[in-house]
Amino acid sequence: MDYSRMEAFMREALVEAETAFRHGEIPVGALVVRNGEVIARAHNRREELLDPTAHAEILAIRQTAEKLGTWRLAGTALFVTLEPCPMCAGALVQARVDTVVYGARDPKAWGTLTVRDVAENAAVNHQVRVIGGVLEEECQALLRRFFEARR
Repeated sequence: MDYSRMEAFMREALVEAETAFRHGEIPVGALVVRNGEVIARAHNRREELLDPTAHAEILAIRQTAEKLGTWRLAGTALFVTLEPCPMCAGALVQARVDTVVYGARDPKAWGTLTVRDVAENAAVNHQVRVIGGVLEEECQALLRRFFEARR
């Protein structure tokens, strides 16, 4: 997939992140793409659902599995505006997602542990290709705006 296509999909993920922002959620948006088509989209809904697992990535993975009728999501790519946490990275591995593309890196939340440590770990039975930094500035700007409004 060329970079301009990745940017276009990340812009769609940013639309989801804006929706999260408007609902008072940490503004993270995600979508799942297969064969160049968006098949699922989601945004953080932890506050709304009172569910600590209701991250955008988890919700998008669940929608995709339901739509495809299988938990094995080979042939898919997940686009997300913020680097996935270890829980979400583990879900990507378990779901057999091929690629994760993220916008902003999240060094504060996980210290030295990154999505690569989980998703590309050779010790597990599936590795997820990781591409970071797509529209990073736009993704970071939305997060900054959210947290500045909270202070």
